[in-house]
Parts: sequence; structure tokens; C-alpha cells
Amino acid sequence: MSPQNQYETDVIPTSAGDLKITFLGHGTLMLNFNGKVIHVDPFSRVADYSVLPKADLVLITHEHRDHMDPDALAFVRTEETEVILTETCAQQVESGIVMRNGDVHTALGIKIEAVPAYNIVHKRETGQPFHPKGIGNGYIMTFGDKRVYVAGDTENIPEMSGLRDVDIAFLPMNLPYTMTPEMVADAAKAIQPKILYPYHFSDTDTSKIVDLLSEQPVIEVRIRKMA
Repeated sequence: MSPQNQYETDVIPTSAGDLKITFLGHGTLMLNFNGKVIHVDPFSRVADYSVLPKADLVLITHEHRDHMDPDALAFVRTEETEVILTETCAQQVESGIVMRNGDVHTALGIKIEAVPAYNIVHKRETGQPFHPKGIGNGYIMTFGDKRVYVAGDTENIPEMSGLRDVDIAFLPMNLPYTMTPEMVADAAKAIQPKILYPYHFSDTDTSKIVDLLSEQPVIEVRIRKMA
């Protein structure tokens, strides 16, 4: 078995060719589109990046080590790799393209929108949110006629109600850092994606989100190995 074949994959048809999604684990994805490779939050704990394809594009949602892993980034990055990241991540990474909430950028012909990702409810003992507002990004990528939302570490924040025409959504579901299944269900109802992938869910019982959205026929919940 090749290194890539040990992971679950889905293929999503788009008007500009197939999008292949490889579920590496945790908050980490690898996308293949039109011969290009996109790594999202590469993390050494979930994959051996020395044997995976190099990246044409890397997206990093925020600075926490399970999302901003310098070792994993070094394995996938080449001189030609475009790296999109947050302002905080840019303090650790040379030559990245900083995107802030609300920014729009095109890379490899793919439109990328940076959207807010933060906590309102879940906080540290100091009272500081695990993910303060304005620091982290979620990203919406447009592949042909399909819009893919990778939420990063966030709760069901008000800004989600303004997201439009999302075909595929990756929403985090691990406590205490992101969302409960109930929060994910609330977010999914606001966004109305055609396909919902709960991700970054640790030991959360994924059957709960399936039950909570069982009366939402527009939303297909797909559970993959993303603990």
C-alpha cells in the first residue's frame, strides 16, 4: 500500500475537474485539484510528510502547534510553494502570504477567502478565549463551481450566518477548544452546506452530530477518520 492509500479519500466532482480530499487526521487535509497539491494545517503527528506529495499551496489557519507545525511545513514546502497564513503564524514562517479576516486572494487559480475563526464561550482559566477574535482564519476555497469551507478552530460564531453557497464544510468538534456537537449542528444549520465533515473531533462521539442533523435532508453528514 502506498503512503497515500492508507488514508480515507473522497472525490468531489466540480465544473473544473475532480477535487480529491485526503483525510490525514485531526485538523489536517490534503487536497488534489488539476494536478496541484494543497496541504491544510500539515501536522507531523498524523502523517509522515517525508513520503507524501510536496505542496503547491499550503493553508495555515492559526499558530497553535497542531496547526502550525514547522517540521511538517518544512517537509511539504519547496521554493515554489505558496504559503497562506495568519499574521501570528508569519512571525514563525518566512515568505508567507498573510491573510486577515475578510481578505481575498487567488492562488493556483483558486479563489481563497479568509473568514473569522474564534471562541466566544470556551475560555482558559484566565478568561482568555482559546482562540481570540481576529487572530485565526477559516478559509473558503472555490474549485470550479464548488465552495469548500475549512473552518479552522472556531465556535458557531455569528459570522457563519453570512456565509453563502458553501458546498462542503469542515467544522471542528472537540472540547474544550472548539465546538460541542450541538454547536456544530447550529453552525451547519446557519451555513447549510451540502456536505458536512466534522473534523478535529478527538474523542467526541460523532454519532451525536448525525442524530442532531437527521432532520436536515439538505445536509449530508460524512464521518471520516479525523480524530
